[in-house]
Amino acid sequence: MRYLEHADPVITLTAGPVNAYAEVLRGLGRTVLYDYDPAFQLFYEGVVDKAQKAMRLSNKPVILHGEPVLGLEAAAASLITPDDVVLNLASGVYGKGFGYWAKRYSPHLLEIEVPYNEAIDPQEVEAMLKAHPEITVVSVCHHDTPSGTVNPIDAIGALVSAHGGYLIVDAVSSFGGMKTHPEDCKADIYVTGPNKCLGAPPGLTMMGVSERAWAKMKANPLAPRASMLSIVDWEHAWSRDKPFPFTPSVSEINGLDVALDLYLNEVPEAVWGRHALTAKAMRAGVAAMGLSIWAASDSIASPTTTAVRTPEGVDEKALRQAVRARYGVVFSSGRGETLGKLTRIGHMGPTAQPIYAIAALTALGGAMNAAGQKLAIGKGIDAALAVIDADA
Repeated sequence: MRYLEHADPVITLTAGPVNAYAEVLRGLGRTVLYDYDPAFQLFYEGVVDKAQKAMRLSNKPVILHGEPVLGLEAAAASLITPDDVVLNLASGVYGKGFGYWAKRYSPHLLEIEVPYNEAIDPQEVEAMLKAHPEITVVSVCHHDTPSGTVNPIDAIGALVSAHGGYLIVDAVSSFGGMKTHPEDCKADIYVTGPNKCLGAPPGLTMMGVSERAWAKMKANPLAPRASMLSIVDWEHAWSRDKPFPFTPSVSEINGLDVALDLYLNEVPEAVWGRHALTAKAMRAGVAAMGLSIWAASDSIASPTTTAVRTPEGVDEKALRQAVRARYGVVFSSGRGETLGKLTRIGHMGPTAQPIYAIAALTALGGAMNAAGQKLAIGKGIDAALAVIDADA
């Protein structure tokens, strides 16, 4: 058997960074234009227009020139003031992590935290808002990838809006892979990026900002300005007639342009459909093999990442190493509290195709059996194929 411990993997099925579409990689190779060349300024405005269409926004989105963690930290720094009372909703490692940023900018932090295999209950949010009318900002992670679970952000957003609060949404690994848009959930700041379900490299943030959020940030004297964390500085940078605050990532914009074209031309509903089908097939195969997903129920399991619970007695790190060495397939570990407890298989962008569920099940089952488990790999593959065939 040829082992691939030090060779390039054959298939990357991680929760991110994900494989980029071949067309996007070619797009990255386009000419790097001078950022004040009128041709680039016109091109940049066009890319922002495509992002606005993809995000279904009534105003212009912001592109920040850094991986989406930049956008998340910038949202906390710009929108939250020392007088704000922030309610952070934590159903996983990333949701919990946003609370640490919020605490940096306001000492008034409340939190609803649930076990990291569950989702936030809107009724708990409603009760908290009623008990604490002083809450002004609510933050939530839509898809917490270290758990493979999704939160009901549309229902949560409706509650926050009725309360008069501002909503910050982390949609980094959900946008483009399922039906979610900033105005659907009444988000005031909605952070995502092209490096997950849009199948592009990490390097940019895409952000939806409501008009009331713009007003709040501009009125906040502590909101970053002349800084990498500034959102305010980029408000009008989409326009060909306005200067960039600093040099934009020209190659990344070239790639984003292609990624948005692919998404819009395929039709978003079709893109969401193949993400959902791939994950459904994966979950069916996992169950039929005798394993279980991490999420407490299928209803909150993500269509972009399947988190598989690690069986008792299995070393999760060694398992992933064996998957890579034996089959040339790369999975993701858990993070923080889920590290060592689960293995994450990503279904994002170009690998959100049902055939990759079959590859993942084969590699996962084979490596587990090599580690001493007795899994019914054939049953798992048959169950996945049944789901795929039913959709054909």
